[in-house]
Amino acid sequence: MQKITKKQTKRENLLNQGVSLLMLQGFHGTGLKEILDAVQIPKGSFYSYFSSKEDFAAASITHYIATYVERLQSYLEQSEGNALGAMERYVQETMRELEAIEFKGGCLLGNLMGEVGDTSGVCRMALKTALDSYRNAWELALSCAQREGSIRADKPAREMADLWINAWQGALLRMKIEHSTEPLKQCYDELLGGLFKA
Repeated sequence: MQKITKKQTKRENLLNQGVSLLMLQGFHGTGLKEILDAVQIPKGSFYSYFSSKEDFAAASITHYIATYVERLQSYLEQSEGNALGAMERYVQETMRELEAIEFKGGCLLGNLMGEVGDTSGVCRMALKTALDSYRNAWELALSCAQREGSIRADKPAREMADLWINAWQGALLRMKIEHSTEPLKQCYDELLGGLFKA
């Protein structure tokens, strides 16, 4: 088993704090000093972890999406031949979490796509990679469900995964302004419970 170094732990703490602050305050509203103070790291030390604030935001994006990809994959592995059930469980769990935090933050990807997606090349590439990774996880889940017969097989799983990501991101933005999971429930009902079903 690989030993986690003190530097890796500090980097992880920086990323966790970065995700929280970027979610709530955005890229431009979050200062480096605020992040460093929260994890008690001197300002000069920041550059031994990241080359710039943009590099830090890009790493935070990668760190953030990994959790959601791993969760969906974990549910899929535990599903015992019920991939649709795994996707439903994932969506239900995500909605419960968003309700628990009273819809604050929404989705880091959606937030930063709107804020820096077309102004920072570093962040744009990180966002694209994160979305591709998330789409690939959904494509795998939908493919499994197609083989099991619960999801229609006349449409490619990748096409449906792209549609899911596009609709889900829009629903997350509406959720933030409506302070309700209704847009997410509608996305879920119309796609996983309707259009995608076999």
